[in-house]
Amino acid sequence: MATETLDPVLPSRVQEMAERVLDAAHERELKLATAESCTGGLLAALLTDVRGRGHVFDRGFVVYSKDAKCDLLGIEREKVDSCGAVSEPVALEMAQGALRRSQADVAVSITGFAGPGGPDDEEGLVHFACARRDGDTCHREEHFGKIGRDGVRIASLETALEMIVDALGE
Repeated sequence: MATETLDPVLPSRVQEMAERVLDAAHERELKLATAESCTGGLLAALLTDVRGRGHVFDRGFVVYSKDAKCDLLGIEREKVDSCGAVSEPVALEMAQGALRRSQADVAVSITGFAGPGGPDDEEGLVHFACARRDGDTCHREEHFGKIGRDGVRIASLETALEMIVDALGE
């Protein structure tokens, strides 16, 4: 079972991991949601691109701006402003907000700097969180470095998928 539209651009290991995640969620009758910033919805696209497994994906939130994080996920603006949109507290709130605003059992969030940002922004810094409705929320911070926007995005997909695998008990 290969992905269809993203097949030409994604490494096979990422596609295989997505299939593993979807199969595990299907076997456990769990639904997934994503809350993405720097990946711009790529994870949601990947998880909906595997034929026969679309039913385990509930929804994806593309929350690229601070306003979108607040409006769509219910994060308090004060938290985003005080902690920064790319931070552990915001990543945690994004995953929890995706659970609150969906029918999903597991939600993963991604927020980071895929490319050059402002003078104080570390290119390649990405925060992740994975929340399970009946369990804990975990956080992961990665420093991918200056590997380019596509490199950061693909590495972010891998990390997010690893976190979902862990949350599913695979």
